[in-house]
Amino acid sequence: MMNLRFYNGKILTGGADSPFLLTEGELHVQGSRIVRIGSAAEEPEPAFWDREIDLAGDLVIPGLKNAHTHSAMTFLRSKADDMVLDRWLKEQVFPYEARLTPDDVYLFSKLAIAEYLTSGITANFDMYLMPEPAAAASAECGFRTVLTGAVNDFTQSVQMLADWYQTLNRYDPLISFLPGFHAEYTTSYAILKELGQLAVSLRAPMYMHNSETAREVAGCLARYGKTPSALFEELGIFDYGGGGFHCVYLSDEDLEIFRRHGVYAVTCPAANLKLASGIAPIARMLSHGIRVAVGTDGPAGNNALDLFRELYLVSVLAKHRSFDAAALDAVQVFGMATVYGARAMGLAEADCLAVGKLADLAVVSMNMPNMRPLNHPLKNLVYAGSKANVRMTVVNGKILYEDGRFLIGEDIETLYERAETAARRLLA
Repeated sequence: MMNLRFYNGKILTGGADSPFLLTEGELHVQGSRIVRIGSAAEEPEPAFWDREIDLAGDLVIPGLKNAHTHSAMTFLRSKADDMVLDRWLKEQVFPYEARLTPDDVYLFSKLAIAEYLTSGITANFDMYLMPEPAAAASAECGFRTVLTGAVNDFTQSVQMLADWYQTLNRYDPLISFLPGFHAEYTTSYAILKELGQLAVSLRAPMYMHNSETAREVAGCLARYGKTPSALFEELGIFDYGGGGFHCVYLSDEDLEIFRRHGVYAVTCPAANLKLASGIAPIARMLSHGIRVAVGTDGPAGNNALDLFRELYLVSVLAKHRSFDAAALDAVQVFGMATVYGARAMGLAEADCLAVGKLADLAVVSMNMPNMRPLNHPLKNLVYAGSKANVRMTVVNGKILYEDGRFLIGEDIETLYERAETAARRLLA
């Protein structure tokens, strides 16, 4: 663990239980925790610091939280574009995923982690076929990952969820696991019933794809006479909260279910647009008191893992959908990608920059044309910001990305070569 001193810059504090606030001065890290934020006072001797980083007016922000990912799907990036969702899944995704080995998931998860770091992402919420190799990849890189299950009729099981809940939550301080399943339309009623029983027995939140397409909701209504969210509530799946990924087609009753159980909605605007799934009703969610987080979804359907692009889309699509340019202020959107993303993932200790919080942060350059003038730096981040502005990403007090260099324990060019070789084999 390192002792880091960031000085001569701006610090974005608050946002959790108080408004975001720009503070001039310094931020100090000892080990994995933030120990000081404020003006330059009497400092420890220079020998105390492993690094003293002159921000030169740049901005330290809480690390962005990518609240819905399928990291190892990097092997399918740009393989199956410009197709309707059903064909994309059945013809291009499922057949190739069946070829994946644990080593493949490990390798392609590392490739995704490198990409997350370039846009200031310090944690992801990953749903994929094999959580153990994904956990190993994150732990070895020093990256924070929350894993969830993908149980359905074809892969994984409720018992595996219960086992992972015990083992992966003790695996490494950077790794945690929350129970989850793929979706209603891929999961039989018997398994859904077991999932509800598991949520109650573990007293744990449950996560799943929810109401991503109109067809999904119509199918559930035909099968059960109720929406996916109403079915999940009936089965006890939401008894201890949780989250739904996408949530494009939620009724007012669904929103009330989310509010009643403290369920998070995780919006993935770029993927929903690219797959023509629709635009999530974010402003309506907020008016119902729903807490919203932001994710990229997987690289097979997005195709980028860039949360800056998602932030812009969340805001402007909400304005477009409601025909109200005042809908969804940029500051609210930034809170979704930090505070509420962290809380949706069970990472309350990494939801903002404050003394005692985990040192998960990014340094964003203010000395670039798209950040000037500094009329409102936080709105600049959402409406004009880019991953090109990210100068450094720090996870758990360790610098993992700095000025284009990756400090993840592996040469990036070697990682690229290994990924290319594995992708050619899988897609042959």
